[in-house]
Amino acid sequence: MRQNQVSYPGLFITFEGGDSCGKSTQVALTHEWLKSRGVTPVLTREPGGTDLGEKLRELILHGPDDMDPRTEALLYSAQRSYHMATKVLPALEAGEVVLQDRYLDSSVAYQGAARALGVEEILELNLWAVKGLVPDVTILLDVDPEIAYARRTGEPDRLEREPNSFQHRVRKQYEELARRYSDRYHIVDASKSIDEIQTEIQQILTPFLEDRLSGANR
Repeated sequence: MRQNQVSYPGLFITFEGGDSCGKSTQVALTHEWLKSRGVTPVLTREPGGTDLGEKLRELILHGPDDMDPRTEALLYSAQRSYHMATKVLPALEAGEVVLQDRYLDSSVAYQGAARALGVEEILELNLWAVKGLVPDVTILLDVDPEIAYARRTGEPDRLEREPNSFQHRVRKQYEELARRYSDRYHIVDASKSIDEIQTEIQQILTPFLEDRLSGANR
């Protein structure tokens, strides 16, 4: 993956993983932990994060079942482009910490691999959409799809209704992304307890926070 084509003084943290891996819980806990460290991050998600993004989220996740994969992929990249330009990048340029639930790696795993649209094609589409902006650190919550399925509650969305074979393809691609971009990826075993997972996430993020704070004080 190409280097960022933009520079900024902030810190961009993303969370990735398959459906029902516990991302939302861990993002919320990490948000509270950061605040306890004196850092109030910009908390956001994809799809979503903006008024336009939330409208597109509804279409993507709860729209017609006959939505074809290319349309799905383009809707994801469109909301991502707007989200980056209007919310994420301005926050990073202002020196903020951005804590985000999903980013372009999700499209690579879900649409590129699981939907078989092509990993490189989806990667290039989304890098173009966000002007090459990649996270500083990515937390991958890794769990067997069978375990994740057993955790699921509520009415499933379009992607959650896919068979477990779909989720296995998603997981396999995330593993490949973690190998390919080991400089920013950190894999956390999401089959552990909530507290154990959060402790590990804090240990991973602490050096990044310390580097940011020391840089701000220079």
